[in-house]
Amino acid sequence: MGDYAGFQQEESAAKIKLTGQQLQGFFTNIAQQHTRDQITFVCIGTDRSTGDALGPLTGSRLLEYGFPNVIGTLQDPCDACNLETKLQDIQAESIVIAIDACLGKPSSVNCFFVSAGPLNPAQSVGGALPSVGHYSVAAVVNVQGPKPYWTLQVTSLYLVMTMAEEIAHAAASAFGLTT
Repeated sequence: MGDYAGFQQEESAAKIKLTGQQLQGFFTNIAQQHTRDQITFVCIGTDRSTGDALGPLTGSRLLEYGFPNVIGTLQDPCDACNLETKLQDIQAESIVIAIDACLGKPSSVNCFFVSAGPLNPAQSVGGALPSVGHYSVAAVVNVQGPKPYWTLQVTSLYLVMTMAEEIAHAAASAFGLTT
């Protein structure tokens, strides 16, 4: 799909498919509108499933880069069991960037779907959780199939870790936290 710049103007809630290299443009657009302290990252997932660990891995890296407001880390995941409770702790004035893993088409694996709108956690596994975020990043970690929970269990840890780092590094670069 096209570059991120046109997306904000033309399709405010559309999902745009990006590569890891294109993610920084998405975060740069956000950084031009909001300060680092206004942002709260909600990194959804669990450390008990390889594919679903993308959120907590990303959250932990965002903390290491110096972001002050991160919900969902390896130490304290934000998952289906506690998502609604953790969302209640977010300050009303915060700008939320939701991050989650998802399953998709074979051509989308290792790509990111970004939006100036919320994401729906657990949608690819048939879950019903509240929508999250003013902005969102959904990382396609594996192929959608008939057994989504099994697919997430056997997803490549290397791919998930690489994608988590791509998200965290792109955000850190956009907000001036890298050299």
